[in-house]
Amino acid sequence: MNQKYITLLLCAILSAGAAWAGNPDRQGEAGAGQLLINPWARSAGLHSMNTASVSGIDAMYLNVAGLSRINKTQINLGHTVYLQGADMGINALSFGQRVGKGGAFGVSLVSFNLGDFEYTTENSPEGSGGMFSPSLFNMGLSYSNKFSNKVSVGVTAKFVSESINNVGARAFALDAGVQYVTGEKDNFKFGISLRNVGSKMRFTGEGLSKTRPNPNDAAVGYPITYYERSAPYELPSQLNIGMSYDWVFGTTTRLSLIGNFTSNAFSRDQAGGGIEFTLSQNFALRVGYKTEFNASKIEETLDNGLSAGMSVSLPVKKNSDTRVSLDYAYRNTNIFNGIHNVGVRIDL
Repeated sequence: MNQKYITLLLCAILSAGAAWAGNPDRQGEAGAGQLLINPWARSAGLHSMNTASVSGIDAMYLNVAGLSRINKTQINLGHTVYLQGADMGINALSFGQRVGKGGAFGVSLVSFNLGDFEYTTENSPEGSGGMFSPSLFNMGLSYSNKFSNKVSVGVTAKFVSESINNVGARAFALDAGVQYVTGEKDNFKFGISLRNVGSKMRFTGEGLSKTRPNPNDAAVGYPITYYERSAPYELPSQLNIGMSYDWVFGTTTRLSLIGNFTSNAFSRDQAGGGIEFTLSQNFALRVGYKTEFNASKIEETLDNGLSAGMSVSLPVKKNSDTRVSLDYAYRNTNIFNGIHNVGVRIDL
C-alpha cells in the first residue's frame, strides 16, 4: 500500500480523536452506552486493551483493522452476563469471511436483554399492571484489508437502536482502525482505532404525546394531542491507541505484553494493559487491568480493575483447519458480582 495513504489515514484518525478527546466536564452528556460494552470473551479477558493485536471477528468491536487477519471464515456466538445479579444479558453473533487477496468482510449483531419492567404512568405511579421490555440493538457491517502483512486498515458502519414499545431512538455510526506489524517475527504491533463517531440520537414516538383539553373547547368539541420534543444526545466516541510485544518460544508458545490508552469524548480517559500466554492454537490465558484517570469511586466506570480469561481450541479432526473454540472472560466490577463472557468460535 502507498505509505502516503497510510500516513493520511493515521493523521485523520488522530485528528478526529483529538476533536472528541477526553473531557470529564462533558461526562454524562452521551447516550447509547451499550456501544462501550464488549460482548466478545477473547478481548474482554484483556479488558479491551488489545487494540494493537486483536484479530478476527473480535476486531469488529475494538479495532476493525484486525478483521483481515483471519484465515478464511469465522463464526462467533457470544453471551454476556452483565453485572451478575442484575438480570441483564447480552447476546451476540458475528460472521467474518476472507475475500480477495487481503480483504475480509464481516457482519455483527448485538442484542441486549434488560428484563421486564412494570409500566407506570402519572396516574398509576406504583404500576398499572402492564409490563414492558426495553430493546437495545446494534448491527455492524465491516470491511478490512491487509497489505503485505505489515499494515491493515478497516472501517465499520453501524446501526444503533434503542426503543420501548412506543418510543425509540436510532443512529448511524462509523468505526475506523489501523494496525501495523513489524519485527523479525512480526512480534511488535501498533494499533489505532476511532469508534462510535456518528449522528445524534433523539427519542421520538407516540409515547411522547399527551392529550390535553382544547383551549377553544366551546367552538371545537375535541381535545388536542401535543407532542413533546426530546433533547438529542451524542454517541460515546472514543479513540484507542495500543501497542503489544510478543516473546516467541519455539514454534508454538507465545507470551504477549499489551498496553493501551483510551481517550473518551464524554468521560475520563483510561489506560491499561495485559498479558496473554498462548500454547500453539490450542490454549490461551489472559489477564488485564484498566484504570481511569482522576476518577473517584463514585464517578469511575463500573468495570475498572482486573479482568481475566481463557480459550480452549481444538480441531474437529486431526490435521484439520476447521476448529472449535470455547472462550471465557471475567471482569471485576465495584457493584454486583462482575461481568461474565462466554463464547463459541468456529474457524472454517
